Amino acid sequence: MGQFGELKLVKIGNSKGIRIPKSILQKYGFTDTIQIEETEHGILLHRNKASKLSWEDTYKAMQSENEDWSDFDNTLHDGLDD
Repeated sequence: MGQFGELKLVKIGNSKGIRIPKSILQKYGFTDTIQIEETEHGILLHRNKASKLSWEDTYKAMQSENEDWSDFDNTLHDGLDD
């Protein structure tokens, strides 16, 4: 991993931001949005998680939909096996 040293904070309205070098943006696939996560070691930047859900996140999303799958067993006899 490369070391880029210090990044200068720049004023953006009432906030401050950093300029991330283009090579880093391209290397990690950052486009329009970046996810930021606070960890015990500092902050972590990563691509938007919405682009691909983990199996656990997919399960949680499906579970929250409360879909009725009671007629799922009927598909076993739909005639496709003939």
